[in-house]
Amino acid sequence: MEKFPLKGANNLSTSSTVVGNHPLSGDHPTYQAVGRNKTTGSPINERGFINTTSLSVASDDEMIDITPNNVSNPNYQYHLSSNGSGGSGSREDGVGASSSVGGSTGSIGGGGAGLHAGGGGGSDNGGVRTTPTHHASRFGRDFHSDHEGISFSGMTDTSDDIPGIGQYEDFHTIDWQRDIARDRMRHRYIVKKRQDSLWDLIKGAHDASSGWVCVLLVGLFTGCVAGVIDIGASWMTDLKFGICPQAFWLNREQCCWSSNETSFVSGNCSQWYTWAEILTSSREGVGAYIISYFFYIAWALLFALLAASLVRMFAPYACGSGIPEIKTILSGFIIRSYLGKWTLIIKSVGLMLAVSTGLSLGKEGPMVHIASCIGNILSYLFPKYGRNEAKKREIISAAAAAGVSVAFGAPIGGVLFSLEEVSYYFPLKTLWRSFFCALIAAFILRSINPFGNEHSVLFYVEYNKPWIFFELVPFIGLGIMGGCIATLFIKANLWWCRFRKHSKLGQYPVTEVLVVTFITAVIAYPNHYTRMNTSELIYLLFSQCGISNRDYLCDYNRNFTDVNSAIEIAAAGPGVYKAIWLLTLALAMKLVMTIFTFGMKVPCGLFIPSLALGAIMGRIVGIGMEQLAYHYPKIWIFSGECSTGDDCITPGLYAMVGAAAVLGGVTRMTVSLVVIMFELTGGVRYIVPLMAAAMASKWVGDALGRQGIYDAHIALNGYPFLDSKDEFQHTTLAADVMQPKRNETLSVITQDSMTVDDIETLLKETEHNGYPVVVSKENQYLVGFVLRRDLNLAIANARRLIDGIAGQSPVIFTSAQPVQNLGPSPLKLKKILDMAPITVTDQTPMETVVDMFRKLGLRQTLVTHNGRLLGVITKKDVLRHVKQMDNEDPNTVLFN
Repeated sequence: MEKFPLKGANNLSTSSTVVGNHPLSGDHPTYQAVGRNKTTGSPINERGFINTTSLSVASDDEMIDITPNNVSNPNYQYHLSSNGSGGSGSREDGVGASSSVGGSTGSIGGGGAGLHAGGGGGSDNGGVRTTPTHHASRFGRDFHSDHEGISFSGMTDTSDDIPGIGQYEDFHTIDWQRDIARDRMRHRYIVKKRQDSLWDLIKGAHDASSGWVCVLLVGLFTGCVAGVIDIGASWMTDLKFGICPQAFWLNREQCCWSSNETSFVSGNCSQWYTWAEILTSSREGVGAYIISYFFYIAWALLFALLAASLVRMFAPYACGSGIPEIKTILSGFIIRSYLGKWTLIIKSVGLMLAVSTGLSLGKEGPMVHIASCIGNILSYLFPKYGRNEAKKREIISAAAAAGVSVAFGAPIGGVLFSLEEVSYYFPLKTLWRSFFCALIAAFILRSINPFGNEHSVLFYVEYNKPWIFFELVPFIGLGIMGGCIATLFIKANLWWCRFRKHSKLGQYPVTEVLVVTFITAVIAYPNHYTRMNTSELIYLLFSQCGISNRDYLCDYNRNFTDVNSAIEIAAAGPGVYKAIWLLTLALAMKLVMTIFTFGMKVPCGLFIPSLALGAIMGRIVGIGMEQLAYHYPKIWIFSGECSTGDDCITPGLYAMVGAAAVLGGVTRMTVSLVVIMFELTGGVRYIVPLMAAAMASKWVGDALGRQGIYDAHIALNGYPFLDSKDEFQHTTLAADVMQPKRNETLSVITQDSMTVDDIETLLKETEHNGYPVVVSKENQYLVGFVLRRDLNLAIANARRLIDGIAGQSPVIFTSAQPVQNLGPSPLKLKKILDMAPITVTDQTPMETVVDMFRKLGLRQTLVTHNGRLLGVITKKDVLRHVKQMDNEDPNTVLFN
């Protein structure tokens, strides 16, 4: 190192984490081994291996200059070399080219991980090595003038030079490492520029606050859209039963506000006219029932036809829940238009129509999709987020929290739902912004007050009686029953969705929606509990029976002499037994219809139907426990608490616990579920029963079936999603999974010996998303990695703009000055080369590789042996391998 010191090394400062020994330190073995062949000027190692490519090194007393240079274009973050070494417009070498010591590599590189030291001399111990770039040029530099750190080749935003580079195709995985590194460099540049002028200071302040401004706007818009959807859905739902002639835009509840009557028959006041009353002037009788039945079915079919037709014609992505796709998108997958403006509009309108049909679906899951659409659209107002896919996902995570917040009026539950169920990458600042976004959205919705009551929560409960310790037994029993019902639902729904996908039924989505709507309406109308809005049913089941409640459920033999006294425990009357019978039928009908409804081509959520199933089950069990306490108040399990005559058992609490059990079994949520449930109801003192039921439900669900409904639908659709909750328990190695297999040829690009025609032929003959760049065909030491899209764009751009580029033009990925000849001009593509690709050795356990793909969000990793390139492992290869090891069909992974 005495012969070859580092000029300006003392000025180098970086905030990155150092892994292993610092590669620039004087005692680093890789750098000690570097010498210089005095005759050729090529780097030579101690074993006498001379790199084959000629170099053009600007001599400065034989020192390597690693000091930052000035930059002429402040909008471009990296230094463009104009000296003889790099040629016009090409970037100088990124620090990341390493010296070759046998098989040893040392590099400063890595996407978002900072400075990495390379592995030791050609070890086969399965260690993970970043960037074994046996590059034949000098130790270059890729500095921004105002960065006190290192920026890396391939981690650059070259969109100023070649439009579209750094972006992604549809159905492709994003490169988290590159995007996060790009944002970090942009941020460093802005921070440094703040000191230059007042305008730069303002721009820096705007950049720093843009994340908070963006989530503020997302919260505002989400609250407004949710208010409109709630008002529209409640009006259209009541339209199936009748109309308010004085003001047709009012729903039944609002219409009756102006009435002076004290009681309404079956919820109708004289201001509200049923369709039978408009046509026959009668509310009762067979004729009135038939007319009401007919209008109920006709309106349901009309709403279903409109919803399905809108989805089919304008926004096919607006169907379903949206949460499986949001999970996949947040894991780093690109689905263009899934979060676009047409999807937002059609999903919002279609959701109002679908909820109004009376189908067994909810609006909570689609609200997450709608909020994510709003987050995606508004992120384009801020280039920091709009032009960086990894950063954009921070906004979408916050938007998902706002979606649950407005769906249930549960802001804290929304944040936890985003963290536990939806988000893949959730740093602490995203947690704070999600909390702020959910708060703003809930505040706006509360200001609009679409339900016209004083509570911002959906199913506020007014009881707060303590529960008896023994009741934990039936609560856990409800959890077990909920897990069983949820597993039955998931397996049946998956079977039906698979059948729909592979049969002719999938070709007639509108017809399917109309048939299911017709059957649902015909079955639902005769039963009082299935005819009513599902949210009303859940509220009724959660409620305590009081003096004013005239439902069958509250037909107890009570004598209300004193309004202020505690409600006495009493025997159930005939109405309660009739209600139990009707609720049992409703449970069976709703379970069957939800199986066929979820996955149809209309916006449909799963939260409300799951809560309804659980609430029905829980209320029936609660009534049973209540009657047991009435008839046997002295037995030890009630601890004497029921012997005083008070109503010591609360059936509504059992409904609440049952609802949590089924929803937890269907979605496999735990923490966020409990928080959503007590926010939904205001029943804070019932957290322990909810927790017991949620855990029991999850355990039973996991024992009977591995996946929740969202993960199952991700697998069904073949989305490339690596679940961080799953464990990889097999003993395979990277060499078993990489492509191509041993003794097969690998498609590579050489750094300086291929022409434009050669590369275009390679692009036509192969379909890979990227290609490793090596020193030469014979000497396959890794130089870097280049993406197919970037190659296509760069070649097309060069043919259009640069004179002298022809099919025989050599393509060069180095900064070395090519030997002058009379041939066509060379095409220099160094700037699109990622010189810091993540690499592993062929002996790395697949458990480690899978962990890297999950935690670093990789698109691919390169496999080396003694520094020589062997193959590539892509995310698709990992997913297929995981499925193969689990004895599933690997061909179900559709995209990469």
